[in-house]
Amino acid sequence: MTRDDARALDRSDPLAAFRDRFALPEGVIYLDGNSLGVLPRAVTPALADTVTRQWGERLIRSWNEGWIEAPQRLGAKIAPLIGAAADEVIVGDTTSTHLFKALVAALRHDPARRTIVSEAGNFPTDLHIAEGAVGCVPGATLKVVARDRLAAALGEDTAVLLLTHVHYKTAERFDLADWSARAHAAGALMLWDLSHSVGAVPIDLAAAGADLAVGCTYKYLNGGPGAPAFLYVARQWQAALANPVSGWMGHAEPFAFTDGYRPAEGMRRWLVGTPSILAMASLEAALDLWSDIDMAQIAAKSAALFAILAEAGAAAGLACVSPADPAQRGSHISFRHRHAYAVTQALIARGVIGDFRAPDVLRLGLTPLYLSHEDVWRAGALLQEVIADEAWRDPAYATRNAVT
Repeated sequence: MTRDDARALDRSDPLAAFRDRFALPEGVIYLDGNSLGVLPRAVTPALADTVTRQWGERLIRSWNEGWIEAPQRLGAKIAPLIGAAADEVIVGDTTSTHLFKALVAALRHDPARRTIVSEAGNFPTDLHIAEGAVGCVPGATLKVVARDRLAAALGEDTAVLLLTHVHYKTAERFDLADWSARAHAAGALMLWDLSHSVGAVPIDLAAAGADLAVGCTYKYLNGGPGAPAFLYVARQWQAALANPVSGWMGHAEPFAFTDGYRPAEGMRRWLVGTPSILAMASLEAALDLWSDIDMAQIAAKSAALFAILAEAGAAAGLACVSPADPAQRGSHISFRHRHAYAVTQALIARGVIGDFRAPDVLRLGLTPLYLSHEDVWRAGALLQEVIADEAWRDPAYATRNAVT
């Protein structure tokens, strides 16, 4: 592809207008949106209003002027992006906290089923949280197997199958409906981590028959660093499963101040503590962007951006570890290189920000809302340059930062 070809694609891009709704730094091609999305312009005034008026002037009165309903309100805004009903999603806490709640609830649901099954190489925190969850339920175990052994690992003792929809490193995508059906055929619940897919690929949890799902909002949803996460519990399971972290906000009557715990109805019972209102305000402003977006257009542009970088990577002699079929991957592309960390740093020095995933993967996020085709073409050209002139060999690029 030539630069003129990329510019022609930009002229016909139905998502091009969304680029102006983000605060994009000059001189930077940002290919790290699958780790931290760019700042939406609407967030700054929203946060200013939350701080100066809602907090500064209204003070505690703001709890009765929209704050207390924020977890459900934001959940309803995420629901269409994951194929859920508005009353099946809440926002608050972290992805790890939601994951822990869902896993322990699943393990406690049926005494005959005390095993979590998950994939080796899953995002590490998912496995770490699963280890902690089994430690809280007597007799529970965690079975971690290779992807090609997952189906065989499901059995009569399986309580829940935990899978990440889009693999954080390779971008390989599981079929939501197929694997949900496999879990159900084994008598298990299906729990999805949507962190690397929400806002990047079309998702329909209801059509797939999923039971539970979690996900973060600071990647493709651009909610800000450490933005609150979401939890999905299918309506049929909201009362049948018990939130193991019985916090104040999940109580049926939190301001009755009773000693005993009585869970609220619906998704409110899955709340725990007081939500971070500043973080919720930032996320809400970012979510409002998505009300006018067609996910089919997101998927189509993602595929076009991927093709540009895949061609550039091949020309540079890099091995692409992401699936070629758009239906089998998320919205990032990964290349393997023995010195991938140094390559990543050399690209950053040239204004192309991606990230490194150990031990040898250069990962580049393709966020259709604010990346142009020409951006990605230029990034591909710089990637070829870094490899061809071996700029990555500069000793300065070998020093590891705390965050890679």
